[in-house]
Amino acid sequence: MHAESLPAHIHYAIGIDGGGTSTRARVVHRSGVVVGEGKAGASGLMQGIPQAWRHIAQAISHATEGRLQAGWPQPVPANCALGLGLAGANNRGWHADFLAADPGYARLKLESDAVTALWGAHGGNAGALVIVGTGAIGLALLPDGQQRVSGGWGFPCGDDGSGADIGLRAVNLTQRSLDGRAVAGPLSTAILQATGDTPDALLAWTGAARQFEYATLVPCVFAHEHQDPEAARLLCYSLEQLESLARAVDPNHTLPLVVAGSIGQRLVPRLSGLVGACVVPPQGDAMDGALTLCMQ
Repeated sequence: MHAESLPAHIHYAIGIDGGGTSTRARVVHRSGVVVGEGKAGASGLMQGIPQAWRHIAQAISHATEGRLQAGWPQPVPANCALGLGLAGANNRGWHADFLAADPGYARLKLESDAVTALWGAHGGNAGALVIVGTGAIGLALLPDGQQRVSGGWGFPCGDDGSGADIGLRAVNLTQRSLDGRAVAGPLSTAILQATGDTPDALLAWTGAARQFEYATLVPCVFAHEHQDPEAARLLCYSLEQLESLARAVDPNHTLPLVVAGSIGQRLVPRLSGLVGACVVPPQGDAMDGALTLCMQ
């Protein structure tokens, strides 16, 4: 970041990566010095605008607490440029509602977390990105500047193969094992234990659960894939969806591909030849992309 690119009244550039599980903030002083990074709860817009703004503020506070150099002013909205990549920002209604609740940032730019992750992954150059974490989406920036997007429709009707989707399918398996439609196995037993250990507790859990809660069940699926064919089947399904997203945004496999998200990164070694051959390490992360956004 170059100091001359910021107006004199803006002392900090802040990049936010906000999803259905957590919010990360990177704060950079106008001199180019990284003040710090902080983390807070989910700020995906599908979970509510007030929660998103609350967790963004907490992440920024955690990034700067006790880390400011002598003479640097305290970051407040009026002296900060804020770039945000938030899950759900591609929904026009949520996008508008979020911006309407701006507490007064000197500069505010908003894109989906997938877009900022794409920019960060390839340093703003052409490339593809597939994210399989709490949600799932594929994007590509083509050499001519056009963008392609596949997936990312949102939970529960979209985000195929994501953590939320796999968790939901594991809960459904558990329900079927409890009422006699499926045979109970190690996975369904573990899911029942994780959701309260009784059918009544499971019912109460599903009544309150959202995408984040379902995604927290995915470690149970990985833990039991070698003991339970149903767990292995769910992970094979997730891998198929990952590869489907990659092919949709880059049908000819000509672009470098970054695979991100907690599930995606665990599945990379299992990718088929054509898709796996395109995989490269990321040049940066979604916070880098968000910082680029706020400097535009």
